[in-house]
Amino acid sequence: MPTPTPRTALVALGSNLGDRRAHLRRALDALPALACGPVSASDAWETAPMYLEEQPPFLNAVCRFATTLPASVLLDALLGLETRLGRRRLQRNGPRAIDLDLLDLGGERVALDGLTLPHPRLHERPFVLVPLLELCPEWTHPELGADPEAMLRALGPLDDPPRRHGSLTSATPSALPGSSR
Repeated sequence: MPTPTPRTALVALGSNLGDRRAHLRRALDALPALACGPVSASDAWETAPMYLEEQPPFLNAVCRFATTLPASVLLDALLGLETRLGRRRLQRNGPRAIDLDLLDLGGERVALDGLTLPHPRLHERPFVLVPLLELCPEWTHPELGADPEAMLRALGPLDDPPRRHGSLTSATPSALPGSSR
């Protein structure tokens, strides 16, 4: 039986309950089990909630890794990881300890019940586009043909732009210009 060819997975991470940074770190620590190589991640970015605005701000990031898992298996693994890390689905777009969204898997186009690739709303979400631009500015949306910077520009001026909140691989937020604690 031939060995599956690795494809690059892009996954968005978010948290707005409890120790947000610790939730993101735990998710990142668990993702190598789904990868066939290293997992790289953007910095954490603090963002205002979208869709349901009366909730705490989020910390968001995007990670990238190679995997041989099929899209549906990877999604199931991400959903299982959310549950193990404390995700409770009580309200659509509501507060959550952890959220893991599969954004893209090697440019594959998927339209199944519960799984659409590329993620159908990634191009409208600054909380995804900003860390995606940081991590992989060269990535191109398989359907729109646009890179993260172009998709971000298409949103126009942001009322409350994401704020860099430091590395997820260091103990404290970085002291980069424009970072907040």
